Amino acid sequence: MSTHPSCRVAVVGGTGPQGRGLGYRLARAGHRVVLGSRDAGRAEAAAEELSRQVGAARVTGATNLAAATDADVVLLAVPYDGHADLVTGLAPALADTLVVSCVNPLGFDRHGPYGVAVLAGSAAEEAAALVPSATVVGAFHHLAAPLLLDPDADLSHEDVLVCGDDVAAKERVMALAVDVTGGRALDAGRLRLARQLEPLTAVLISVNKRYKTRSGLALTGLAPAVGKVPA
Repeated sequence: MSTHPSCRVAVVGGTGPQGRGLGYRLARAGHRVVLGSRDAGRAEAAAEELSRQVGAARVTGATNLAAATDADVVLLAVPYDGHADLVTGLAPALADTLVVSCVNPLGFDRHGPYGVAVLAGSAAEEAAALVPSATVVGAFHHLAAPLLLDPDADLSHEDVLVCGDDVAAKERVMALAVDVTGGRALDAGRLRLARQLEPLTAVLISVNKRYKTRSGLALTGLAPAVGKVPA
């Protein structure tokens, strides 16, 4: 369980593997989670399944817009294709809200995965430009969805890199990241560094395919307590 106050977290794209995985981990930590989807029925079905896994009725489902409305924190866990249109449509609900971008703009061809160019620099910066009143933070780019959904998977050895321009917002997201993994969350710097963090996911996917594993990130040279959010 989280050592911090619980909050209402909306997961836009909550029926996808990453969204469901983050929703599961946050609900297990005691947060109230609303899974969002374009299809409310699909979101409700996914939420019912997660509630059974968590063992408590902490997960509900709704449309993306309904989920984001009045949420304390909104996670964007969607494919990059259609990202701008989605965020634009949700702009009224995202205004004056803490938004966490987990989006990785990736492409795939016969040579494997690669990061695609984003005019705004990164998906996180694109979201920030589309909803200027929102506070956008980038996080959770490098966690493997199957491990997030595995109740027996220990993620405490992985670091979650968090970037953003608002220090208080980053600290809040770092606290959520600790709830997700039980490990460290690290302040990686300004939001513009999402330009490097997002496409790095392509490297992990390539490594996973080559070595038939599910790799993650862990930085060396830091004291174990660095990045952990105090209780």
